[in-house]
Amino acid sequence: MKKVAILQSNYIPWKGYFDMIASVDEFILFDEVQYTKNDWRNRNQIKTKDGLKWLTIPISAKGRVTNAQQIRETYISDMSFAAKHWGQLEQSYSKSPFFEEVSEWLRLLYSENLPDNLSQLNRVFIEAICKYLNISTKITNSWDYTQEEGRTERLASICEQTGATVYVSGPAAKNYLDEAVFNSRNMQVEWFNYDGYPEYPQLHGEFVHAVSVLDLIFNTGKDAPYFVWGWRGR
Repeated sequence: MKKVAILQSNYIPWKGYFDMIASVDEFILFDEVQYTKNDWRNRNQIKTKDGLKWLTIPISAKGRVTNAQQIRETYISDMSFAAKHWGQLEQSYSKSPFFEEVSEWLRLLYSENLPDNLSQLNRVFIEAICKYLNISTKITNSWDYTQEEGRTERLASICEQTGATVYVSGPAAKNYLDEAVFNSRNMQVEWFNYDGYPEYPQLHGEFVHAVSVLDLIFNTGKDAPYFVWGWRGR
């Protein structure tokens, strides 16, 4: 049995994103779809002493953002964001239990010559975080595969080429995904459940689940995988 998930890339995603990656054999970044403003593609939240704060990557595409622009066609307008984001992370998490350990690799990541393409940059961070969490799932891009016309057919054709027997999808896709298309190609659809995550020791007031996984990593270190998927018994 081979499980595959297909999802758009996000910037320093929340723990549920990595839970899905860890649950499959191949995770495909689907950045050939329209870039959406004010979404998770170029931003995420962290906790600060002043409440939740957005870390947002400034973006552009050929000088402006267009309605038909794909995520993979989206470029970063000001690369100085990296130093600013690290400064905000350092300010918010310098007193967290595992700040020194995590900053050894994360500070370097933010100081490196990062790509100015949003899709590529997101993948750099996703892969680095997967490495820290000991997630060995194969990560590929949707354009590594040929694709058919049709919303569900496109996803099913990609999965078929990977040899998948199970397509793992987020629950939001229930509104449009046609499971029969997968079934006709001898594949099952499995709906991922993001409910039930346990709380962990967290700085700055009342507990919040919907923040970047970096919050979890700074606060729990190498115990982070338990709070991502270990509590499920996987």
